[in-house]
Amino acid sequence: MSSNFDSRQECLEIAMEVHQVVPPPHMSTFNKLKNRFKETFFPDDPLRQFKGKSTKTKWILGAQYIFPILQWGPNYDLKLLKSDIVSGLTIASLAIPQGISYAKLASLPPIVGLYSSFVPPLIYAVLGSSRDLAVGPVSIASLIMGSMLRQEVSPATDPLLFLQLAFSSTFFAGLFQASLGFLRLGFIIDFLSKATLIGFMAGAAIIVSLQQLKSLLGITNFTNQMGIVPVLSSVFHRTNEWSWQTILMGFSFLAFLLLTRHIGIKKPKLFWVSAGAPLVSVILATLVVFASKAQHHGISVIGKLQEGLNPPSWNMLHFHGSHLGLVMKTGLITGIVSLTEGIAVGRTFAALKNYQVDGNKEMIAIGVMNIVGSSTSCYVTTGAFSRSAVNHNAGCKTAASNIIMAVTLMVTLLFLMPLFQYTPNVILGAIIVTAVVGLIDTPAAYQTWKVDKFDFIVLLCAFLGVLFISVQGGLAIAVGISIFKVLLQITRPKTVMLGNIPGTDIYRNLHQYKDAVRIPGFLILSIEAPINFANTTYLKERITRWTEDYEAEVEKTKKQSGLRFLVIDLSAVSAIDTSGISFFKEMRMVLEKKGIELVLVNPLGEVMEKLQRAEDGHELAKPDSLFLTVGEAVASLSSAFKCQSSNYV
Repeated sequence: MSSNFDSRQECLEIAMEVHQVVPPPHMSTFNKLKNRFKETFFPDDPLRQFKGKSTKTKWILGAQYIFPILQWGPNYDLKLLKSDIVSGLTIASLAIPQGISYAKLASLPPIVGLYSSFVPPLIYAVLGSSRDLAVGPVSIASLIMGSMLRQEVSPATDPLLFLQLAFSSTFFAGLFQASLGFLRLGFIIDFLSKATLIGFMAGAAIIVSLQQLKSLLGITNFTNQMGIVPVLSSVFHRTNEWSWQTILMGFSFLAFLLLTRHIGIKKPKLFWVSAGAPLVSVILATLVVFASKAQHHGISVIGKLQEGLNPPSWNMLHFHGSHLGLVMKTGLITGIVSLTEGIAVGRTFAALKNYQVDGNKEMIAIGVMNIVGSSTSCYVTTGAFSRSAVNHNAGCKTAASNIIMAVTLMVTLLFLMPLFQYTPNVILGAIIVTAVVGLIDTPAAYQTWKVDKFDFIVLLCAFLGVLFISVQGGLAIAVGISIFKVLLQITRPKTVMLGNIPGTDIYRNLHQYKDAVRIPGFLILSIEAPINFANTTYLKERITRWTEDYEAEVEKTKKQSGLRFLVIDLSAVSAIDTSGISFFKEMRMVLEKKGIELVLVNPLGEVMEKLQRAEDGHELAKPDSLFLTVGEAVASLSSAFKCQSSNYV
């Protein structure tokens, strides 16, 4: 009799140590939707800076939020101006040859590349939030635009239509980018994972480099296809068109440019060497051609460029006709790629200088500058990594460096265009190759292989897809595989078996912690993902298999007690839907027929609330089936089971 009393007393003491699982405070449906909407679209809470401010201050803060130039403009001084003039002139020396080169890469007139380095930087300086981003045409977006538009229109046979489609694609790219910012949908571009971008950029860099063999070898008739096979086939089937004069000049300047790039990487203080090398190469090559009359000896030149500032082009935009689908698709793809590159570059340099870049502001700024650019004879632009790195190393302090660059481009467009008449195309090819070499990030690819093999497969698919299919095809394959990976994680959530760390009440993954041990009579599982309609069938099958394996092991060994409790740790389950509630109900009924009790541990706020509201919720959320920690659940249930056994005896 005394032993029974002691057992009951022990049960009471243990029960008193169990902490109650507390449901979340009541909240109306409207407030829940409001909070969910806010966290989805406004995670940065942009309106918090207006709280407790006077009406005048709110207007000032609002203007500064829309136009970031009003934040740093009033405090701008001569010291900042000196730094921005140096960096602005430096990136202008890089922007001029790159602008001409990238326009050629997009199969557009060279002058369009210079136009695109004049207007967009002015727009970005007013609307952009990055101090380091240097705006202008970029190689990958140029490549994609040129290759996609050439599928339906030839720039050689119908140059005017091709130009109109390029401006129209730029408009749709800007419209898409600005819409993402206004609607707070920037998370869409997150589907371009880092692994996807590494593989895509590397593949595109190789394709761009191989395309430049046309200029470097002096080939006249070259393929318009972008795959590595047709490009190399075109190179070796046109050996009769190779020009030794072009090859000599091209590879000489290419070696010079690569050497200066290497110096700039190894010694950042000598950034001006690599930054000024493209313009120096253009000047030297132009002088050589002019002095030797090389244009008459197999070396092709740019020819006469139109003088003057950007002419209006809004009358050239196409919003109807048979090519509307093409320009919308081209705008969408170039918009996503250029936006991703611009934001990634801006955030990279912001982290180095310890300031914040607002992603939604960047989307709006880049989108608006492309919309305005499409009406001022510009094609798609964004923040280029090479140009921004030079801007950063040159000591830029504010976005005014973009204004200095634009002013330099304005002077060039007004007065210096005749100087480029004898610039050889081969030097433009060498400049492009040098610029895109930096996009091949071998260390990052190796790191991806070390950390995540699945991510490396995504990287490899993007890389090989670009090389052997097409630029947009490789990108689509990589994004598709990335989405498949996300779906796989949703539909096949990680579920692990837990064991006790001896001498503690801590329970950890048996596979990870080799010293963890099972508790006889208990099957303790942890679900590490939200439970929803997409994964309940898998969870049911997986848990059923675990229980059957446990029972089979008991039958085989006869050394441990049968399964009495299935404990499921819900600490990592952030959400649940009605299918998830039904899953628990069905599991409880199935287990009860086998004499097994379902126990839930630490359901989070939303999960706990839905368990309580569910029909028969009093069964799922009853006190003896709901615990705060696994340790408390095991201790309490073990004690209760011992008490029942002793009372029975």
